[in-house]
Amino acid sequence: MGAAYFYHLTRRPLEQTLPVLLEKARGAGWRIAVRGTDAGRLDWLDERLWLHPEEGFLPHGRAGGPHDAAQPILLTDRAEAANDPACVMTIDGAEISPEEIAALERVCILFDGNDPEAVQRARGQWKSLTDAGCAAQYWSEESGRWEKKAESAG
Repeated sequence: MGAAYFYHLTRRPLEQTLPVLLEKARGAGWRIAVRGTDAGRLDWLDERLWLHPEEGFLPHGRAGGPHDAAQPILLTDRAEAANDPACVMTIDGAEISPEEIAALERVCILFDGNDPEAVQRARGQWKSLTDAGCAAQYWSEESGRWEKKAESAG
């Protein structure tokens, strides 16, 4: 049974934080689906992931191509991911269900701490997922480094 890790982004934007988390997940040997809500935003993120040589090469692709099943990291706006991920990272308020969390190794929910609507949406996700029995952790970078601020055993 997996767990949901909430990442409250306040110091570094998504395009800087996501590559670090993707590299850690790849280091664990996991295939990853990055789930967003907007195709244009995922295209933008796809371009940004190619522009971060300091993070190393992150092999990835956009969903809808002929090699989706072979992608170690697949950017998608759908719940189904052809690459059979062990980890799903959600951005921009993309939904994730308790059943998905239970079936995955890890779910990472990244949200912009400078956007009040994103913070409210993440709070709602935390409550609904923990109420459904999912294990969850809340991580904040407010101090300048990532610190676990809350945990629910589920």
